[in-house]
Amino acid sequence: MIVMKFGGTSVANCEAITRTISIVQGKLDQKPVVVVSALSKVTDLLYKISDRAAAKDKSGTLELLEQLRSRHIGLAHDLMSDSPSFCHEACTIVNGICDGLDAFVGAVCALGELSDRSKAIIISTGEYLSSNIICCAMNSKGIRTGFIDARTMIITDRDYMKGEPDSSAICEKVPGAVSAAYDGNDAVITQGFVSATAEGEPTVLGRGGSDYSASLVGMAIDASAIEIWTDVDGVRTADPRKVENTKCIEKISFEEAAEMAHFGAKVLHPLTIEPAVKKNIPIYVLNSMNPQGKGTVILQNSFIEDGVKSVSFKENILVINIFSTKMINTSGFLKKVFEIFSVNKVSVDLISTSEANISVTVDSSQKIDRVVEQLSEFADVYVDSDKSQISVIGKNIINLKGLLRRTFAPLADCKIYMISQGASYVNLSFVVDRAEMTDAVRQIHKYLFEDESGN
Repeated sequence: MIVMKFGGTSVANCEAITRTISIVQGKLDQKPVVVVSALSKVTDLLYKISDRAAAKDKSGTLELLEQLRSRHIGLAHDLMSDSPSFCHEACTIVNGICDGLDAFVGAVCALGELSDRSKAIIISTGEYLSSNIICCAMNSKGIRTGFIDARTMIITDRDYMKGEPDSSAICEKVPGAVSAAYDGNDAVITQGFVSATAEGEPTVLGRGGSDYSASLVGMAIDASAIEIWTDVDGVRTADPRKVENTKCIEKISFEEAAEMAHFGAKVLHPLTIEPAVKKNIPIYVLNSMNPQGKGTVILQNSFIEDGVKSVSFKENILVINIFSTKMINTSGFLKKVFEIFSVNKVSVDLISTSEANISVTVDSSQKIDRVVEQLSEFADVYVDSDKSQISVIGKNIINLKGLLRRTFAPLADCKIYMISQGASYVNLSFVVDRAEMTDAVRQIHKYLFEDESGN
C-alpha cells in the first residue's frame, strides 16, 4: 500500500481534481490510501466564519457560509456533470454538512463564545466537504472508492487546535479502518488535518497538518511509500517565491528534510518526517501539475551524499536576550529559564549562550508576554523584533571546507545578530534584520549554488 496526500492546490477546482483523480488511477496497483486537504483557501474561509461567529456577526457568517456551500455545490456539478446520480449524491452530502455547520455556527453566534473545541469543529469542515466530493467523483470515473472518517482512527490528546497524536492508538485503529474501507474497492479516501480524542471529541493537527496525517497513516499501515503531492517540483534549493534559479533536489535525508521543514521550508509540515522515520518509509514530494516530474525523495541518511542542500529562512522572528550575573558558575540556571518557556508553551528555535547571557529565537506568532514577565523576575530581558533567521542546511556540513567563508562572504555589509550551528552538523543558522533577509538569501544561494567561483 501507498499513501497519497493531495494538498489544497491539488484539489483547488475541477481541473485540479480531475488531474488528481488521474494520478490516483495510475497507482491503483499499489492500493492507494488517498489523504486530501480542504479546497484551496477554504480553511481560511472557515477561520473567518469562526471569527465572525465569535463576534456575533450573524449577517457576516451567513454570507460566508453561503460562499462555502455554493463553491462546493458548483464543484460537484462541474466534476460530475455526466454522472447525475453521483452528482446528486455529492450535493446531498454537501448540503447535509453545510446545514449542520449553519446550525452550529448559528449557536456559536448566538452565544458569542467560541471554545477551541467549537473552532476545531468549524475549521475541519473543509476536509469533509472535499473528501466526500472527491470520493463521489472517483466513483463516477469507475474507481471504486471507500470512505474513511479520519476521526475514527487519528487519535490525539485534548488539545483541540493542535492535537498531539497517540501513535499507539493510531497504529491500532488505522489498519482495521483501511482494511474495512478497502473491501470491494480499488482505493480509499480520508481527510488530512482532522482528528479526535479517544472519546471522539473533534480535534485538528494544526495548520498544514494534512502532511502529518498522511505520514501517520503511512506509519500505521507500513506503507511502501508516502507521496506528498503539491504544486512545486519537489524540494528546492531555496523558496522559488523569493529566489530565482533554484534547483530541484533529487534526494535528501530525513534529517535534512526535518531541518528544512522546521527552519522555514514550506513544502512539508515540520512534523511529517517523524512517523515515516519510525518505519523507514520513503517520502516523495511531487507536483500534481507536473505528474511526470521526478520530484524529491526523502530517504535514510546512508543513501545521501554530504553537501549543502538548501538555504531556508523564517521571515519574522523575535530574538530574546536574557542577561544575568547569576548564571556565572551556577548550575540549574538554564533549566529554570527553559522551564518558563515550556510552561508557557513557547517553542524555541535557536539557542546561543555565554557566561552571563542566553539568546534564543522564537517565531513572532507566539505569545511571549508571560515568558518575558517571568524571566524578568531574575534577569534582564531584551526582545529584538523584526528579525529573520537564515539556515544553510545539508549533510555533514561541518566537513565542508570553506563553508563559513562561502556563506558569509556575500554578507559583508549585513548585520548578523546571532549564529548557531547544530550539533547534528545538519544546519548553520544566523539572524539578520528582516529588511535584509530576502537579499541575503538570494546572495547566499547564488554564491553556494550558482556561482562557480564560490565552490
